[in-house]
Amino acid sequence: MSIFDLSGRTAVITGGNGGIGLGIAQALATAGCNVSIWGRNADKNKAAAASMAGMPGKVDTQLCDVSDPASVKAAIAGALQAFGRVDGCFANAGIGGGGRHAFIDRTEEQWRTMFATNLDGVFHVFQAAARHMTERANGGDKFGRLVATSSLASLFGTARNEHYAATKAAINALVRALAVELARYGVTSNAILPGWIKSDMTARVLADDKFVGAVMPRIPVRRFGEPADFGGIAVYLMSGASSYHTADTFVIDGGYTAF
Repeated sequence: MSIFDLSGRTAVITGGNGGIGLGIAQALATAGCNVSIWGRNADKNKAAAASMAGMPGKVDTQLCDVSDPASVKAAIAGALQAFGRVDGCFANAGIGGGGRHAFIDRTEEQWRTMFATNLDGVFHVFQAAARHMTERANGGDKFGRLVATSSLASLFGTARNEHYAATKAAINALVRALAVELARYGVTSNAILPGWIKSDMTARVLADDKFVGAVMPRIPVRRFGEPADFGGIAVYLMSGASSYHTADTFVIDGGYTAF
């Protein structure tokens, strides 16, 4: 059996109906992992599930707004009803900052809305998943994977995006703390930091020729990332191969930060 065979495992992917989340879900299902896709749009959830028809892993979808604790509790209950267990949780749902407003013009509502989804959402989802994982571990079944989607904005200054950057830097600290606290339960905790990736969130800037002209020369592999570029790291993190790898931040950026 392959060290990356995920048969019998189940993973939750928030924001799994598009972009990086869908790339992760498809790779996991291909490796035999059952996946529960959580998103706010029923039609996008349905289309995402359809794209995985015929893959070894089974697919479940849940309508979920990660900023709402009650919605998250209902979604985790639905995933457990569908598959009986949750082995991995990819907290990927998030919103972009847009870069349209100067920091001094940022409204309280804009600040709170960003944190409600990008940070509070990770808290709600990880807490629900970790509760289930630790209960299983106390019953003798020690295995869990917590993976959050962070951003290069957590490492480098991004003008007019301070609220977004702050949520992502907090996620990096959160996964490290959880890695230490939950290691005794066989649960690892890591973050993925994407570079410039083609998705709905980045569609506006990637369509700007001036932006592309400035950024592309800084990417050594000379292309923007694709959702499929996150499949390998997702399968690795879900597998037994990564059982000793925790508290890390994986930069997936085509070499952008090195150049």
